Amino acid sequence: MTIGNLAPKKERKSRKNKGVIDENAPLLPKGQEDVVFDEFNGASFTGAVFNLSTTIVGAGIMALPATMKVLGLVLGISMIIFMAFLTEASIELILRFSRAGKSASYGGLMGEAFGKYGKILLQISVLVNNLGVLIVYMIIIGDVLSGTSSSGVHHAGVLEGWFGEHWWTGRAIILLVTTLGIFAPLSCFKRIDSLSFTSALSVALAVVFLVITVGITVVKLFNGSIAMPRLLPDVTDVSSFFKLFTVVPVLVTAYICHYNVHSIHNELEDSTQIRGVVQTSLALCSSVYIMTSLFGFLLFGDGTLDDVLANFDTNLGIPYSSVLNDAVRVSYAAHLMLVFPIVFFPLRLNLDGLLFPSARPLVLDNMRFALVTIGLISVIFLGANFIPSIWDAFQFTGATAAVCLGFIFPAAITLKDRHNIATKKDKILSVFMIVLAVFSNAVAIYSDAYALFKNSSRRE
Repeated sequence: MTIGNLAPKKERKSRKNKGVIDENAPLLPKGQEDVVFDEFNGASFTGAVFNLSTTIVGAGIMALPATMKVLGLVLGISMIIFMAFLTEASIELILRFSRAGKSASYGGLMGEAFGKYGKILLQISVLVNNLGVLIVYMIIIGDVLSGTSSSGVHHAGVLEGWFGEHWWTGRAIILLVTTLGIFAPLSCFKRIDSLSFTSALSVALAVVFLVITVGITVVKLFNGSIAMPRLLPDVTDVSSFFKLFTVVPVLVTAYICHYNVHSIHNELEDSTQIRGVVQTSLALCSSVYIMTSLFGFLLFGDGTLDDVLANFDTNLGIPYSSVLNDAVRVSYAAHLMLVFPIVFFPLRLNLDGLLFPSARPLVLDNMRFALVTIGLISVIFLGANFIPSIWDAFQFTGATAAVCLGFIFPAAITLKDRHNIATKKDKILSVFMIVLAVFSNAVAIYSDAYALFKNSSRRE
């Protein structure tokens, strides 16, 4: 069925103010869009906010308290707010140029600006970023349920604490059961709006985690068992100065949602609401990020681990400590399980676009849909079992694909300005985003390499 066969009323509701579809766009191919809009009248504002918020608040929130340990509270919270404004600006640029070029996807927009290779570069960046993020989700779930020893000290998982060490509480078995029982079924939906209920539930679970963390911190503040946190970074030498830049990739990764903006926009009942959806989602997520960073760092101080959830396995010094520890860890692990399919959705479409650019839309080919899904989930499962720390994964994806998707690509599209709609302010902002992204991430990569070299020299 073609779009032309739809009734006018449905056309106005689900496709309001939308441009012509770019058939070669990797995030939402034309044929797939026809199927999507034949099935429903359009996504609601609330559903879109939940889906975009779920895309943003994934695993990045767990690494944010560790950034406070590096930057101190004042600089750390300032950077979270600054990154939120910068992310909103970059998404606004993407949407404005998409309207001008009538592009229905991020890939279509990159293809219009830079041709075939621009689109391919976008697809590869989504693959690297989303694969890295989903591997991080699995690592955290493994840390929570089975335990972790990545910091040199073993932190017991929830199941290990409840039942002791058994073969079925081991990391590989827990992740295998989670993958087959939760990730695989949720990854089989072909329309992103089908995940709006699980997205709402995942946001609620993140809030549960936050409320419990805040409550524990407030109780400990009143009984005087929390020391004054460090407000500013501790810079003592060149190495510690360069270390400050290692948090930039983590902060960038925490806000990356650009690859899902077009998919959510295309399914909105009223597409003019997309800017409000973006701003509401960023405001909600920034608030959650700030509170999590503040209270997580207050609670654990310089003992904050790269994955703060792993800190919740010790006696907190308050009544019902073990129950609260388990509630925090289980609620956030469940949150990540529900976030997984939202991030997986564009990953699968972009991989299919790379491997089968001329094939019929993935949504119409059940065999190809199943094979791509199984292949990707298998790669993610293997990665989660062999990558030791979420900080390593975040710094790699954040220093490469995430900055491209979040800042470099939107800035490059603006500077290219094929439709002559960019203002002087837009171009200055674009240059700033590129310089910030390239400089900070180059320093972060250098700092990581230097620290690795220094540690290996000490061992020798």
